[in-house]
Amino acid sequence: MHTSVRRGATGAALAALVLGGGAVACSKGADESPEMTPAAAVAKAAKNTEDITSLHYRMTGKVPESGKVAAEASMSMKPPAMSMKMTAANSGDDGPVEMRVVDGAMYVGGGKPDPEMGGKSWIKFDMSAPEAGTGSEGDPFADGQADRNPAAESTFLTGSKNVKKVGTETVQGVKTTHYKGSVTLDSLRKTLKGEDKAVREQREKSLEQYEKMGVDTLTMDTWIDGGDRTRQFRLRGTADKGPLDVTITFLDYNKPVTVKAPPAKDTADLAEIIKGAQEE
Repeated sequence: MHTSVRRGATGAALAALVLGGGAVACSKGADESPEMTPAAAVAKAAKNTEDITSLHYRMTGKVPESGKVAAEASMSMKPPAMSMKMTAANSGDDGPVEMRVVDGAMYVGGGKPDPEMGGKSWIKFDMSAPEAGTGSEGDPFADGQADRNPAAESTFLTGSKNVKKVGTETVQGVKTTHYKGSVTLDSLRKTLKGEDKAVREQREKSLEQYEKMGVDTLTMDTWIDGGDRTRQFRLRGTADKGPLDVTITFLDYNKPVTVKAPPAKDTADLAEIIKGAQEE
């Protein structure tokens, strides 16, 4: 496979992996309830993730191996779908990468036609197929993680024993309360015992990905508005191949999200590429 395409695909998928940022809603700003402790405020915001059906968010930061990344994406939870445009420091002349997840497949590309892909500008990955795991260790292709719900990991901060209030700050024109804490993956895993099976399995996969990256402790910041919703989330950790430091800002939620697959005439199928290579 063409190396530039694979590099862009891996960078986009890895960015999607660390978009496990936090809960989101866009409600009007208000003062924090005076009787609410930091731990209670974080727990309440985490609880409010349950009503999220779609997200529109922006991400900036650093990802191991990919370096600096910036992305903006929209995601629907039911049915699962995502549309993301991103840039990464290691993309070179490839420029921005676009990723779409729809109907169980991930499409990466959207740039200039590639002669090594028969003049196609997109490549398709069947996220349930064995070949989807051909990436490097920690690559979310291996576990079908590219379409993970960014709200899923917001509850991780509730596992921290040292959550504290940092102060009051304005995010996207809305007054928020900033909280901060840290938590180990081991302690997070212990908190999963009381969760239902679906939630437990989803969060366990997230923890496994961080472990593959070499991260054992996460430092988290969250900015919660007066509606007890997270407006912004920052996640940091030390990985084997560089720092993980990602900030996700939520722009909208629960609005219709439509994602369409690229035209078939512009798309190369990974399964067909692998089959052709094996027959040579």
